[in-house]
Amino acid sequence: MRARTGSQLREWAIAMTGEQRNLLLAILLSVGIIFAFQYFYEIPRLREQQARQAELARQAESQEPATTPGAEAVVPSVPGAARTGVEVAPTGPRIRLDNGRLHGSIALQGARIDDVTLADYHETPDKNSPEIRVLAPVGSAHPYFVEFGWIAGTPGVVVPDSRTLWQTDGDRLGIERPVRLRFDNGRGLVFAQTIEVDGDFMLTITRSVRNDGSEPVTLYPYGLVSRWDTPPTLGFFILHEGPLGVLDGRLHEIDYDDLKGGSVQEYKSRGGWIGITDKYWLAALVPQQDRELVASFRWVPLDGRDRYQVDFRGEPVTVAPGQVAQVVDRVFVGAKEVDKLDRYEATLGVPLFDRAVDFGWFYFLTKPIFHILHFFYKWTGNYGVAILLLTLLVKIAFFPLANKSYRAMSHMKKLQPEMMRIRELYADDKVKMNQELMALYQREKVNPMAGCLPIVVQIPVFFALYKVLFVSIEMRHAPFFGWIKDLSAPDPTSIFNLFGLLPYEVPGFLTIGVWPIAMGATMWLQQKLNPQPADPVQAKVMNLLPIFFTFLFATFPAGLVIYWTWNNLLSIAQQWLIMKRMGVSAS
Repeated sequence: MRARTGSQLREWAIAMTGEQRNLLLAILLSVGIIFAFQYFYEIPRLREQQARQAELARQAESQEPATTPGAEAVVPSVPGAARTGVEVAPTGPRIRLDNGRLHGSIALQGARIDDVTLADYHETPDKNSPEIRVLAPVGSAHPYFVEFGWIAGTPGVVVPDSRTLWQTDGDRLGIERPVRLRFDNGRGLVFAQTIEVDGDFMLTITRSVRNDGSEPVTLYPYGLVSRWDTPPTLGFFILHEGPLGVLDGRLHEIDYDDLKGGSVQEYKSRGGWIGITDKYWLAALVPQQDRELVASFRWVPLDGRDRYQVDFRGEPVTVAPGQVAQVVDRVFVGAKEVDKLDRYEATLGVPLFDRAVDFGWFYFLTKPIFHILHFFYKWTGNYGVAILLLTLLVKIAFFPLANKSYRAMSHMKKLQPEMMRIRELYADDKVKMNQELMALYQREKVNPMAGCLPIVVQIPVFFALYKVLFVSIEMRHAPFFGWIKDLSAPDPTSIFNLFGLLPYEVPGFLTIGVWPIAMGATMWLQQKLNPQPADPVQAKVMNLLPIFFTFLFATFPAGLVIYWTWNNLLSIAQQWLIMKRMGVSAS
């Protein structure tokens, strides 16, 4: 039985015509794309929605604010200096933070930046929904904070810690409105901090130490980002969420699970940056770029909770009597807007800062596509229109290749009567039939595989556009027209409730919106212009593909479906024009 089956498969492979191989390849490519997107988009998207709903429920149950004692931050160690012990959560007075884009406050106790929300970003497309919270103080549901300080390199030196209540000259931090913090340790050292914020997401912390004593002291500056509890992540390799940084010109991406073994990962570098990223949001330390540092990624389980920390320890600073030492560090807290990351990289010298956005392995293609979309957006004011213009640009770029392919397909359609005659004549001799068909292709100079080129050349652009829609904050909640309020989410309408006319919700797998239906219809029309398979089974499979794609594309971001539908329409127009010039009937 097995021998007979193997023999039948070999005979089938030999007898398969070039057109049939073309069909099989097209089907395999299509199904491969669909299942890849199901795995990489739909399943993680559902997990993200479930995690977000659970997180909102926990936040609703949790009580504001941060007065619970018992916090612990693991301060970067130095030779000869002990780690700090259990710390007290920041309490007491706060400095209000408001630069128009960042809202929140800074605790005077401990001088922690631990309360930041984003004024321009909300939980849902509704502008009245809560602002996105990036940082949260100890005592909230999931503490997440930034801290800068000093480690004593000279024994017996008292340095400020999380218990320290700093004095300040202001109560509000805003654009061109810095605040100054001061702490006198009572033993000859006066510590000061000046905190500034720009109009976007970067804060600058200028720290100084004045030595009024009689002996020199050595101190190590440090900075850290501490995050308690493991946040919900999408959990697959197309997107990194968790600790990351660029050190010595190299990007390091570390998963939360990679740190749970307990080992500290340390890197030496001159300058660079480190932080913790979510899909759209980032908290990153940017130390002085001309100084040596030791950067660490660590995990500390305390009281049954996971605590993750990225930190850096700068090179030692020795302050002589009567002298002042100063270091300048920065911290980014906000949305990963590409133009802002690029600007900080150019103006502040933050290396590879745009790598905070996970553009992936095909960065060389993904980021240019993003910039083209963003350019069209600034021109039109609508990312959906920008996608239409991008599609047109791609069609123009691949026009010569697609033109050649469509000519070959039209020629194949023109030869279809002769191909049918050969199939009928040699129906009982598959090998002879295949030889005659190949002779026909050679005589007419037709390549039956050329029809796959329009699909193949679109795949890199399709995946790059998917990546842009998936990871770019600019696409989040970006509307098109009408019912499409978020291009990064599926079309919300469904044919099964007459696109919202009937008053009931439709299960997720039956949410087949207007745009997926339009995509399926244009795919069916395009098939009618192509040579039809002679085999009835293959013809039925081809006729079912538009329906299959309609159901599956219904789960994709609306921006991708709009791209594919518009691309189909342009392809139909191009192919119809070529067929008309060649005198080939479309029927």
